[in-house]
Amino acid sequence: MFVRTYSGAVVGIDAVRVSVEVNCPGSGLGLFLVGLPDNAVKESEQRIRSAFGNSGLEMSMRKIVVNLAPADLRKEGSSFDLPIAVGILAATEQLPAAATADTMFAGELSLDGSIKPVRGVLPLALGARRDGIRRIVVPADNAPEAAVVDGVEVIPASTLRETVDFLRGDLAIEPASADLAPSESDAGPYAEDFADVKGQGRVKRALEIAAAGGHNVLMIGSPGSGKTMLARRLPTILPPLTRDEALETTKIHSVAGKLGIGGGLLTARPFRAPHHQSSHVAITGGGQTPKPGEVSLAHNGVLFLDELPEFGRHALEVLRQPLEDKRITVSRARYSVEYPSNFTLVAAMNPCKCGYYNHPTKECTCTSSGIHSYMARISGPLLDRIDLHIEVAPVPIGDLTSTSAEEPSAAIRERVMRARDIQTARFAGIRGIHTNAQMHSRMLRDFCPLSAESQTMLERAMERMKLSARAYDRIVKVSRTIADLAGSADITPAHVAEAIQYRTLDRDGWGR
Repeated sequence: MFVRTYSGAVVGIDAVRVSVEVNCPGSGLGLFLVGLPDNAVKESEQRIRSAFGNSGLEMSMRKIVVNLAPADLRKEGSSFDLPIAVGILAATEQLPAAATADTMFAGELSLDGSIKPVRGVLPLALGARRDGIRRIVVPADNAPEAAVVDGVEVIPASTLRETVDFLRGDLAIEPASADLAPSESDAGPYAEDFADVKGQGRVKRALEIAAAGGHNVLMIGSPGSGKTMLARRLPTILPPLTRDEALETTKIHSVAGKLGIGGGLLTARPFRAPHHQSSHVAITGGGQTPKPGEVSLAHNGVLFLDELPEFGRHALEVLRQPLEDKRITVSRARYSVEYPSNFTLVAAMNPCKCGYYNHPTKECTCTSSGIHSYMARISGPLLDRIDLHIEVAPVPIGDLTSTSAEEPSAAIRERVMRARDIQTARFAGIRGIHTNAQMHSRMLRDFCPLSAESQTMLERAMERMKLSARAYDRIVKVSRTIADLAGSADITPAHVAEAIQYRTLDRDGWGR
């Protein structure tokens, strides 16, 4: 008997429908898996046989051919266990064939017949909805993840026996449900707040600009000046995730297997802080079985690189494409995948190897050549892609012991959201552009006109600081964001002057 059911294979962060075709010809023995399965899929035969025996089901000794179509797409992972098992049961008439129609299955079978969670269930549920499949059976631990997709009935299954009884109509399973949208008023589950940061008004201002316009920022300061503490508070002033952003962010974490058991829709913007010994593959993604890297896990959130010069040269240079294109293409001999990577980069570094260059009270022990060598670990092209360079000075003892209240994140966040609303209206109808930082060079003439006085000021800064054309564009974009925060329709010389001040590493005195 011939039976067809459905599953899916994740390519990048999207799912491709896979037809699981099972046929039992009249002669022969054994189970034959075809359709470019990897070793994990080939090994499913032993898991299925054991699960059948421990679930009171019969594994036919007749020849069974299972084809995973399309045959030219490599099938990876253990999520095909459940659809293959259900297909075999239907083909051997232990299940009514009609019960598997219009249904997608995903799940790994344990030897005792229980169903284990798998990666990428959210993309599979979204793919089922796209392809008009009305129902998807998933591991119970993955059900909250799949349930965020409306328009698809999500059936949580704990065991193979339970799945069979449900498909036969002997057991009723309540479809899973979930909150379909993040709360627009939810500030996210953050324990940190800018109210905890004493002093550092100039740095807080720079981070507010970064949050308002989606700009990248680099903080340079001595050890203990508060760089990490400030960076960890940036997500607390970012706008809440929209419904589309939350779905896309959750898809990436689902494919990477980062949601955990019972994970549903992500409501807080991600904050990723990889160690400086992380490999370039961990940063960009890829591997033998492709997974998103840190630049994609930080999509719609913040990527924090502490001790920036300590990262490997290759790991830093591969950031150039995602910083510019907001996506990253990972090409290997066996595959080529594209992951979204629209994040705000926040980097922190010491000004030199000893950490005390330009310190107001402590003496730097580095030579001028040592300072130059340390700073040279960060290439000019990468620095050009960072909009704001800000020096973080040590906090005076008077500020540390002050009892005066500091401005909380909620107040800063309100200003950021007002500036974002201005940008939303400005870029309405322009696909892929939502913040000032995303503007192309040709858009600056339309949205960032400069007065003669502002233009002259910027030209002088370009000549004196020997800035590149990319740095010019980024100063204009930052000026536009500063104007938006001020509620000004025009970019004034004061806005340009402040934007120029955030190019610390382009000035003399930093070993470059």
